[in-house]
Amino acid sequence: MTTLKSKLQEDLNAAIKGRDELRSSTLRLTLSAITNEEVAGKSKRELSDDEVQKVIAREAKKRREAAEAFTQGGRSESAERERAEGEILAVYLPKQLSDDELRAIVAQAVEEAKAAGAEGPRAMGAVMKIVNPKVAGQAEGGRVAAVVKQLLAG
Repeated sequence: MTTLKSKLQEDLNAAIKGRDELRSSTLRLTLSAITNEEVAGKSKRELSDDEVQKVIAREAKKRREAAEAFTQGGRSESAERERAEGEILAVYLPKQLSDDELRAIVAQAVEEAKAAGAEGPRAMGAVMKIVNPKVAGQAEGGRVAAVVKQLLAG
């Protein structure tokens, strides 16, 4: 069974052979982020696929934020590159939930929280506790929180 990290390594080698500069630099940066995470604690360790996925998600989020910043700064070429790198990383992440799918999961969690006696803006924490495990890796925290706020206010 290949680990996610070894798949990244294989894809990096293929990208280098294929002279795909964008893919190889993106994967190289991501693998070094994974390595940094592995040596960050008191003792060096192998990350699980889940942990590797979290690192990839964090890297992809950095690309999205950088793309937004570049776009606002009028640097569209740099923004395009960041977006392209983000798309390369998205391949290694679970498919993201659509807005409708996310809204349905959150709506159900809001009902569960109400049934447990949590309502209004104070229910935010209770709803997030129900939603987060269901959407882990499939929707960014900020996106989830926005939908929860929206449905609680509604």
